[in-house]
Amino acid sequence: MLTQPTRSPQQSFFFNLEDSLAHNHPLFILASKINWALFEAAFARHYHPTHGRPAKPIRLMTGLLILKHLRDLSDEGVVEQWAENNYYQYFCGNTEFTPRAPCEATELVHFRNRIGEEGVELIFQESIRVNGKDAKEEHVVVDTTVQEKNITFPTDAKLHRNIIAKCLRIAASENVALRQTYTRTLKKLALAQRFRHHPKNKHKARKADNKVKTLAGRLVRELGRKLPAACAHHATLSFYTRVLAQQKHDKNKTYSLHEREVQCIAKGKEHKKYEFGNKVSLVKTKTTGVLVGALSFRNPYDGHTLPLALDQHQRLTGVRAKTATGDRAYKGPREIDGTRIQVPDASSGKTLNRYRRDKLRRDFRRRSAIEPVIGHVKTDHRLGRNFYKGVFGDVVNVLLACAAFNFKRLLNQWKRVLTFLRLFFSGGVQSTTLILRTAAA
Repeated sequence: MLTQPTRSPQQSFFFNLEDSLAHNHPLFILASKINWALFEAAFARHYHPTHGRPAKPIRLMTGLLILKHLRDLSDEGVVEQWAENNYYQYFCGNTEFTPRAPCEATELVHFRNRIGEEGVELIFQESIRVNGKDAKEEHVVVDTTVQEKNITFPTDAKLHRNIIAKCLRIAASENVALRQTYTRTLKKLALAQRFRHHPKNKHKARKADNKVKTLAGRLVRELGRKLPAACAHHATLSFYTRVLAQQKHDKNKTYSLHEREVQCIAKGKEHKKYEFGNKVSLVKTKTTGVLVGALSFRNPYDGHTLPLALDQHQRLTGVRAKTATGDRAYKGPREIDGTRIQVPDASSGKTLNRYRRDKLRRDFRRRSAIEPVIGHVKTDHRLGRNFYKGVFGDVVNVLLACAAFNFKRLLNQWKRVLTFLRLFFSGGVQSTTLILRTAAA
């Protein structure tokens, strides 16, 4: 006769997280390695002890920012998953399980704006510190990449249609009666603009583009006449006028109405001729693979970004790089404040002995190791598509993405150690945890 299995009493939601989690989990160990008191002391000045609504804990908000880029989540996603994941809650400082969202997703936006660039750089600096002596290497590799902004591929037709839509929205908000909204006309022109690459449709699509531009200019001028002189929308209409007047080969063009600082960057890629965003400079240790520098620029020459990148590396690590190896885009000075710059050059090998020539060749081959690092930061940690707004958002995104890469590097190391211990040791959880903590230290 089959017996019914005995049911153990259901555990309460409010159990102690530290006792219920696996102490050899990499995220559990990382929570003990980060110096959370550093963030508490640095960010406390942004809060008033008595005025306003009680703030969320600083460790909670900082942990959510780290987890967001560590797991490639949105603000909404990390808040939702925090309520479902015990390790996320322990990482953010909870001692008991909480089955609800810790905060609204928009509070992460306010927290990023509150701590500013200095606060986000402090998180990046802590990600360098936890990597220990691996981040103290005196030989570094530098490279630049493009951080693409979250905008559509810009065309004149899209910009002109957006201007028309925004003008209609301004007219509705200010109760301005327009002579015509051109709704039916724009629908017909949209059909004419389709399949513009077909040989029979090129002329028709070009005429439709010119007509849409004419309608956009007509609406901008009409609003400029009918709006009051003190209206705040006149500055916006002046900006729309400049966008309508720009030509194909103009410099400092506008590619997006809501992200005006976006640059068109050509990096010579076969699969992607133009990228729209901003340039990012990354500094990586030569052999250990820790990102020790991350700066956001608009679109300068690569060689001009090098002095600032090396200064940031020294400021964050306390070590001045002896050599910095880059690609041919860094042609220029061969020494910057005591740091020797190594760039591939066909003529330099003729004056060097064989030992020095072979050493340079190994360094240049090792330089290419930064390319997969850039790929991982883009694919896994949200550098490939920047959803933050403005120039401030460009700086924040690159620093948090590189900090997440450094934290993920430690997690992967501990995972490999844990796998090794499971294969070759059978001493139980306690001995495995002890050896893993010893390796992490």
